Amino acid sequence: MSRRRTLHPEEEELWQAVARTATPMHVMPLRRKLDTPPPAQVHVKPADPALRLPAFRLGEKSRITLSHNIAPTLTESLEQAPLLMDAKAHARMTRGKLAPEARIDLHGLTLAEAHPDLIRFILNAHSAGCRLVLVITGKGKQKPDHGPIPQRMGILRHQVPLWLRQMPLGPAVLQITEAHMKHGGSGAFYVYLRRTR
Repeated sequence: MSRRRTLHPEEEELWQAVARTATPMHVMPLRRKLDTPPPAQVHVKPADPALRLPAFRLGEKSRITLSHNIAPTLTESLEQAPLLMDAKAHARMTRGKLAPEARIDLHGLTLAEAHPDLIRFILNAHSAGCRLVLVITGKGKQKPDHGPIPQRMGILRHQVPLWLRQMPLGPAVLQITEAHMKHGGSGAFYVYLRRTR
């Protein structure tokens, strides 16, 4: 451990000259010299009364409800999508009463393999005049999640609805809905196509 030594008069003078040019990071009231002026007073505006929290006593339940901005599940986002097709046909389709005219099974394919197959299938079905097709993706496998960010189960299942809304498939697709249990349930999608002109 090093010992402090006293400064010689010329060193003390040099130190004082340097110390006068430095601005303190933190003001310590006990060690501040009396000849230095006090720091400028900062005027803080009072908070808007509408933004203040209501009075709260210890042990009392909170009256403020916080909403969490959590992304909706795939099923919820498909259900919240606006209905663009005939309501009666949509009701029959969701109950499994309409039979798909064509189907594609994307089980076991990677994203790079599935995307061109889906584009080819949908565009061929649309040009052939099909109205309802079934796209089977599977539900996905539960994999161990080792990271801090949770991963969704079934990457293909989550990616297919996005592909169906984007170019070149978006103009051909009218409605996307989860399939009925007899056609695959949450592991498949009904894709209702627009009429060919």
